[in-house]
Amino acid sequence: MNRLTAKNLIIQQRLTPYLFLLPALILLGLTVFYPALQAFYLSFTRYEYDITEMPQWVGFANFQRLSKDPVFWQTLINTVIYLLGVVPILVIAPLVLAILVNQKLRGMNWFRAAFYTPVVISMVVAGIAFKWLYAENGLLNQLLKSVFTEGIPWLTSPKFALFSVMAVTVWKGLGYYMVIYLAGLQSIGADVYEAAAIDGSDGISKHWDITVPLMKPYLALVAVISAISATKVFEEVYIMTQGGPRNSSKTIVYYLYEQAFNNLEISYACTIGLVLFLIILSLSIVRLLLNGVNL
Repeated sequence: MNRLTAKNLIIQQRLTPYLFLLPALILLGLTVFYPALQAFYLSFTRYEYDITEMPQWVGFANFQRLSKDPVFWQTLINTVIYLLGVVPILVIAPLVLAILVNQKLRGMNWFRAAFYTPVVISMVVAGIAFKWLYAENGLLNQLLKSVFTEGIPWLTSPKFALFSVMAVTVWKGLGYYMVIYLAGLQSIGADVYEAAAIDGSDGISKHWDITVPLMKPYLALVAVISAISATKVFEEVYIMTQGGPRNSSKTIVYYLYEQAFNNLEISYACTIGLVLFLIILSLSIVRLLLNGVNL
């Protein structure tokens, strides 16, 4: 009897954590996993225009259409450009900013709060504000016209539209990633820098010798998080350019939204979403691999 009681206690102890996790798992199943599986199924069907009809199985027809869709490939290229343009800046610039605000000077907390302010501002508000700044008679063009003869068509030219939107993403993310780096910098003891100074590593060189090597896990974290965020960018494009001009600023997520809600091609949008899922999954796997490596 005592052995049975002991076994029951062991089983209860093992099951207790899962019972606590069960409500959250059910919620995730209803709101995340089930819709994801349904979208995966719909990507192999024809389900558009009249959503009251049952989906018709078409196999890989949507994927064949996707492979021949020039707009999709353009949005994929735009997303890659967005990724390559935003991520390096959001990996390096916040680290420099974190090093600066990590100094023990009077009033430094105010500087930290000022740099973090864009993070708490809604993207809708930020997008509208920058759209005014980028306008033909906006503040930026007024400043340029005071020095040069003409302004720049920030949001109306295919050459500048995507990069103008990228600037908003960088402005919005600097403070967020700065805080992540700041937490890492404050975990580095002052004695490490003092020992480096004795060995002749001081000034800027100490950051190359001490800060950057010790901050590699944080650099990897910020790189993957910012890459995933850049891949899923939507609000900035929706508010500022609507994917124009001539699809020059249209990203994968915006194209997915356009197909699903403007054209009502639900199955084709699910196919685009599946491709986006595979891209984000690969970035997440990179993140896990970097965690497993002794950096």
